[in-house]
Amino acid sequence: MTGAGTIGVAAQVSAALLRRNDVAQAFFAREAPRLAEACHEMSERFQRGGRLLAFGRGAQATDAQHVAVEFVHPVIVGKRALPALDISATFGATVAALVGSDDMVMGFGPPGGDPEIDAALAEAGRRGAMTFSLPGIGGSYAIDAIGDDPFVHQEIVEMLYHVLWETVHVFFEHTPITQGAGNAGFLYPFLGGSAGDRDALVTDVAASILAKVADDALLRSQVAERSADVIASAVEAIAARVGAGGTLLVLGNGGSATDANDLVYDCVAPPGGHRRIPAISLASEPANITAIANDVGTDVIFLRQLIAHAHAGDVVIAFSTSGGSRNVIAALDEARRRDLLTVAFLGSDGGEIRRRKLADHCVVVESDWIPRIQEVQASIYHVMRNMLGELGVGRD
Repeated sequence: MTGAGTIGVAAQVSAALLRRNDVAQAFFAREAPRLAEACHEMSERFQRGGRLLAFGRGAQATDAQHVAVEFVHPVIVGKRALPALDISATFGATVAALVGSDDMVMGFGPPGGDPEIDAALAEAGRRGAMTFSLPGIGGSYAIDAIGDDPFVHQEIVEMLYHVLWETVHVFFEHTPITQGAGNAGFLYPFLGGSAGDRDALVTDVAASILAKVADDALLRSQVAERSADVIASAVEAIAARVGAGGTLLVLGNGGSATDANDLVYDCVAPPGGHRRIPAISLASEPANITAIANDVGTDVIFLRQLIAHAHAGDVVIAFSTSGGSRNVIAALDEARRRDLLTVAFLGSDGGEIRRRKLADHCVVVESDWIPRIQEVQASIYHVMRNMLGELGVGRD
């Protein structure tokens, strides 16, 4: 690709990122009050012992992984771990075996929907569960497809479940349930609250959701202005490596692991008729990860796999919202020694990865708040995947 070609791709990248802001702001302006009400009901169900069960198929299964880890291992320091599971592997059978009346069940599908997801959600609803159809027409909370672009749809859904887990904790703090207080309730005046208090809190939560969407819009705009050329150069470099027979090796921890998995799904089973790109997620092998972590240590869970899988001409793509994850750094160090192409999606100021210049291409979302970083990173790698598809990169 020529310099002029890179400039053209950069302009397309910038325009694609900015278009997402309009879609997100329109969607959440409409949905924020309903989402605030859903958060309130979720807080009550968690207080009664309910669980969140999430599922999807293909790329949508990574959303189930992502929402589960956010609730179980929240990045909000000091907040409680809440029971959540990704049941994608056997979602129909697991709904029948596990779902109770206090549970919450979240089904993720592509813009066109998925009848099997719908059927499992309907069964959960019959059992009294609160259900989320994303998208769908039934359930306690359902949305229509957010346009025809599966990438944009998935990005908005990620924003949706991020604000759910962020704001459900607000209701824990401000309107704890008085269950079990009985006649001794007067001893605990901080429990519960009047209907007026509750309505005011719902209104405040809805406003908070819109503020989070505005933060995302600002960050996307900053990336479009400051990093479109970096993203375009990364697309050019990846296209050259894949064109010469290279494979993408993708990695990350926690929510970033689910992003790594999602990018790999988008490469090997692409929507929209794009060609397949060979890709492997080093974050999707629980037996390998736990064996290496147990026998050697967590710092080498990606390094060990990289040594096994990497070949000359491959590309290592790393996700780290801090830029300082030791196991990501170890893998990038090894990639450097092997002269592999390295691309890093980072947050904050890029951290040690950027300071040590461990990646050939660093795309930094300049924020310290992990949900916002991940949401904008999803937009970035989806735009990159689409650009690679339009360039005809991959195999038939």
